[in-house]
Amino acid sequence: MSNMTHLKITGMTCDHCVMHTKKALQSVSGVESVEVTLEPGAAEITGNADHDQLIAAVKDAGYEAEVE
Repeated sequence: MSNMTHLKITGMTCDHCVMHTKKALQSVSGVESVEVTLEPGAAEITGNADHDQLIAAVKDAGYEAEVE
């Protein structure tokens, strides 16, 4: 069964940031789908990925994230 994870993401300023963040999240093992929005700076991830790995992927992409 898939879970839904909501992340609050800070530091994104444009559509390129959104695409960069989405690509980083999609690379995490267990992610089935990702939706990232610039405003209000959020991501919804479907799948069974580890929260720490999701946050690390966002940080590696250059942004900050926390689980909502």
